[in-house]
Amino acid sequence: MTHLVYIGNKLAHKGNTASTIDTLGLHFEDLGYKVTYASSKSNIFLRLLDMLLTVFKQRKTANYVLIDTYSTLNFYFALAVSLLCRLLKLKYIPILHGGNLPNRLSNNPKLSQLIFKYSYINVSPSEYIKHHFETKGYTCKVIPNSIEISQYEFNTRVIDEVKLLWVRSFSKIYNPTLAIDILETLKAKGYNASLCMVGPEKDGSLETTKAYAKFKGLDVTFTGGLTKSEWILLSKNYNIFINTTDFDNMPVSVIEAMALGLPVISTNVGGLPFLIHHQKDGLLVKSRQVEGFVIAIQQLKDDSVLLSSITKQARVKAESYDWSTIQQLWLSVLK
Repeated sequence: MTHLVYIGNKLAHKGNTASTIDTLGLHFEDLGYKVTYASSKSNIFLRLLDMLLTVFKQRKTANYVLIDTYSTLNFYFALAVSLLCRLLKLKYIPILHGGNLPNRLSNNPKLSQLIFKYSYINVSPSEYIKHHFETKGYTCKVIPNSIEISQYEFNTRVIDEVKLLWVRSFSKIYNPTLAIDILETLKAKGYNASLCMVGPEKDGSLETTKAYAKFKGLDVTFTGGLTKSEWILLSKNYNIFINTTDFDNMPVSVIEAMALGLPVISTNVGGLPFLIHHQKDGLLVKSRQVEGFVIAIQQLKDDSVLLSSITKQARVKAESYDWSTIQQLWLSVLK
């Protein structure tokens, strides 16, 4: 039996959004792999120690070590784990999630080389990250993030009132306060508009966004973190999905919105233009630009033909990310 050691922030049980380690790990188990995880420790120092100890303890039976790799603090976790893997002569596979990883390659070239040059293979969820890694001379294989399409019921949207839905962890890089500015501008233009923001606190941005909405005198619904089934059910009450991020790779929440029939308006950053074909299966606008979002919302509201076409094409694209398809790519790597 192939034994995988999966290294990442396994913190969904502590109120955080479920990440790839939570979903992909279960898929691997269903395929018959033995999977050992690290780490679910809340304290960052204990988490790193647990990651390193787990790799060391499993060194004699592990066939591959999978490392969820981001561009912020977790970058250094990935560095430490990869160095230990090299010392123990273990095959390790960085899974490249961070939308700001291209800047890491440029700003920290020597540290990046220590991780990515010696990996068994680097796996990217998007062509965006692959492009930047190959530009720097690293081999990279694209294996997109996946969903189970059967969980997502497609619902046709009608936009009479503008009902905005935002779903992410509350972090500065996702620019959540922009959603408040969008709502304020819509109301100033006379639109009957509402906003629901779904996601757990990550860096203080949830409280900041709540305070900002209160300062603006806007009634915004904040649900906190929800399970996948909870937010899928909630989504039926909304008709436009907005993604306000400043940095991104291939967000699963956007793929999920596409699967559900929610028209997606997103900033044109990172991997988003590789995921969304503008005017075909979503709308892209410049980052930090309120007016761009407002114009796109007006366009969807006024053009029912465009709305119908975009949501149907988006559903087709989302279906291509079903696990039944994506698993074949992983099986080809984990031979």
